[in-house]
Amino acid sequence: MSTQTFVLPDVGEGLTEAEIVSWRVAPGDTVAVNDVLVEIETAKSLVELPSPFAGVVGELIAGEGVTVNVGAPIITIEASAASPATVGQSEHGAPAEPAPSGEGSVLVGYGNAGHVASRRKKPAASPVERVAKSVGVVAKPPIRKLARDLGVDLAAVTPSGPAGEVTREDVMKHAQQASVFRNIETPAWSEVREERIPVAPEVAASAVAPVRAEAPSQLAASGREETIPVKGVRKAVASGMVKSAYTAPHVSVWTDVDATRTMELVKRLKASPDFADIRISPLLIMARAVIWAVRRTPQVNAAWIDTEDGAEIRVRHFVNLGIAAATPRGLLVPNIKDAHTLSTRELAKALENLTRTAREGKTPPADQQGGTITITNIGVFGMDAGTPIINPGEAGIIAMGAIRQKPWVVDGEVRPRWVTTVSGSFDHRVIDGDGMSRFVADVASVLEEPALLLD
Repeated sequence: MSTQTFVLPDVGEGLTEAEIVSWRVAPGDTVAVNDVLVEIETAKSLVELPSPFAGVVGELIAGEGVTVNVGAPIITIEASAASPATVGQSEHGAPAEPAPSGEGSVLVGYGNAGHVASRRKKPAASPVERVAKSVGVVAKPPIRKLARDLGVDLAAVTPSGPAGEVTREDVMKHAQQASVFRNIETPAWSEVREERIPVAPEVAASAVAPVRAEAPSQLAASGREETIPVKGVRKAVASGMVKSAYTAPHVSVWTDVDATRTMELVKRLKASPDFADIRISPLLIMARAVIWAVRRTPQVNAAWIDTEDGAEIRVRHFVNLGIAAATPRGLLVPNIKDAHTLSTRELAKALENLTRTAREGKTPPADQQGGTITITNIGVFGMDAGTPIINPGEAGIIAMGAIRQKPWVVDGEVRPRWVTTVSGSFDHRVIDGDGMSRFVADVASVLEEPALLLD
């Protein structure tokens, strides 16, 4: 038998390090080519690494939670004479069959291995561990209370909310399937607020309400403070935001918008057979509005580029539309490539796929690169407006606030209308105040009258 050493590969463009999140194999396990060995976390996404060798697992060189540089050895595999030593060979020396397609993310040079199940059975999580896992689940406080009352593990519930949050219906359905909700009184519908409140993964364990008798002692033992290592997505976000905030002079502008006709259009699209299989939300109209407004003010779709001779402004005549996504792992900004070429239905499908993939932690690094302008939908968190920080490499970011019914003057009369606030931050090196204001006004105009998209 010969010993093969698997080193950490570069699974993205320019990856320098990654954290070992969880091993899917143990010493002594038998593995085949393309079996999943380990899950790693890069600065952009969670990635499963398939085995390039077949044989018996020897040593797990890098432990879970350890950050490893690209090219460093992480595992050894003892390959027998009858076992292939590299990817692409079968036991008989013939080319190996390609791995079946699945929902897992694709690695550069490795193919899809998301279909391979873990070879180790993990012990059942304790109640305290289940609560800690649920911290990264997006759910409102009343929904969390309902889950605790019903004894439901939020981390095990499949979310159906438009932003990936767990709803009351999701919890009740899970409870019914588990038959654990008998004779338990549940909160009234009126207790559920409209605002969606995210729970960041870095929230301290001491902030989690106990669900079992042993939880208080566990929380007391944890002390008054908790140290959270800055790595992975959090490290990348921090670095990018500091760079953006202290290199690009930010200027923010905003305006209130009567979005009643946008809400009417969303309602009609939801009822249309052509959109029956797609989740529709006001974000779709917002995305179309931004693409339309970029065409009229292309400077917002530009970038400031430092060169050896000084600097230049690079205006992109295409739109890779970034969508800021709050996920259990932190903030991700995947983008829809060439969004300006998509029909309304295609754009709606792309938004749905982007959100689902980000929520599942399967956004590939390539989908987070090359963005030209970004939308952040802070309205899903109940926020009316904000001054977002520009995504590095771009010149503008637009924020959509919560859409609420408010009194609004129409033809001299005060009427209830659906109102939102559109705000944006821009790189003042690239675009001046008139361009910023014109762009935000154009986005607002489309939200007020979506028929403008017909031109």
